[in-house]
Amino acid sequence: MTRLGEYLQARSINKSEVARKTGLSKPRVSELTINPTAKLRVEELYLIALAIGVKPGELLEYVCEGVKLVEQK
Repeated sequence: MTRLGEYLQARSINKSEVARKTGLSKPRVSELTINPTAKLRVEELYLIALAIGVKPGELLEYVCEGVKLVEQK
């Protein structure tokens, strides 16, 4: 499961409803929540945030938790 999937599951958000509100296909929403190698586009993240009533920045911070810059030597 992806960080997006964890976020939606923790808040009991229906993926079919997200797909309907965003215009994304149900298979795409499922891929973004299940497949860790799926690439989440910024437009998709923005639409999902609007559909579930959270600030896009909040969702971005949750989804990207643990992402770090490469240390310079």
